[in-house]
Amino acid sequence: MPNQEKKQQGLMKIIKAIHNFTVNDDLEKYRRSQANLGRLLGTKQSEASYTEFLIDDIPSEWIRLNRPHQNETIILYCHGGGFFTGSLEYSRTLTTKLASASSSDILSFNYRLAPEHPSPAALEDALKVWGYLMHLGYGAKNVILAGDSAGGNLALSLALKLKEDGRILPKALVLFSPWTDLTLSGASHEKKAALDPILTKDYLERARCAYVPESNSDASIYADPFVSPLYGDYTGFPPVYIQVGTNEILLNDSTDLHKKLLRQDVAAKLTIYKGMWHVFQMSNMKTATEAINEAAQFLFRL
Repeated sequence: MPNQEKKQQGLMKIIKAIHNFTVNDDLEKYRRSQANLGRLLGTKQSEASYTEFLIDDIPSEWIRLNRPHQNETIILYCHGGGFFTGSLEYSRTLTTKLASASSSDILSFNYRLAPEHPSPAALEDALKVWGYLMHLGYGAKNVILAGDSAGGNLALSLALKLKEDGRILPKALVLFSPWTDLTLSGASHEKKAALDPILTKDYLERARCAYVPESNSDASIYADPFVSPLYGDYTGFPPVYIQVGTNEILLNDSTDLHKKLLRQDVAAKLTIYKGMWHVFQMSNMKTATEAINEAAQFLFRL
């Protein structure tokens, strides 16, 4: 056990160093370094094609496998990044693997980022992209909503908005370490602070201040379901699959959401990966591959 703990601590230090490589106080440099890293590590032309285009003024892309694959169901993917960083390029390290494992086409998009475009800009863009898919002829039941971190938040918010508007909901949701509670009230924020190699309290506070600036005068807005989906009503929701690591401060964002979904009779499944960190599925390691394959199996079983 001591050797195992040493290995785990060493791994956490490596992950932290890799993550810190992209972090920059200059927001534009931060965003560019993430996008460049995604293009470098996530783009696999031998495995998939990447077709970039605009949906109105929203940069978007289709990720399509360069081999026979099913095309009845597609995945609409919302990237993470705390609502103020991240991009479809950065998320390629995850979306390409998800496309391959699920044998599905993926539509990814760059929603407007805070602080230039605070809430509800991201949700408005997600609704536009959803409308584009419906216009193409995809039925809601042919679409899987997926996302990581803030993108998991956005996927949930989009589905909640569709429900509020009385529209047909997607076939299912797949969430990787979703940030569901911007009140930052989960117990794991303190319990996992020393373990998490990716997220910190300062980072999350900076992100939510950028995304919901008016909350400076009214903290209750953090509990708005379209800001913190944990507080939404999920009655009548489609199946939801959640993955999270034990070494992340957002652990309770997933476990509390899972409990709520079950209480509201949603077919929800949660997989907790021991020793893993925030959105570890992006990494090039065995556990990440197993997690993506498990997500694909969830979709195959629907």
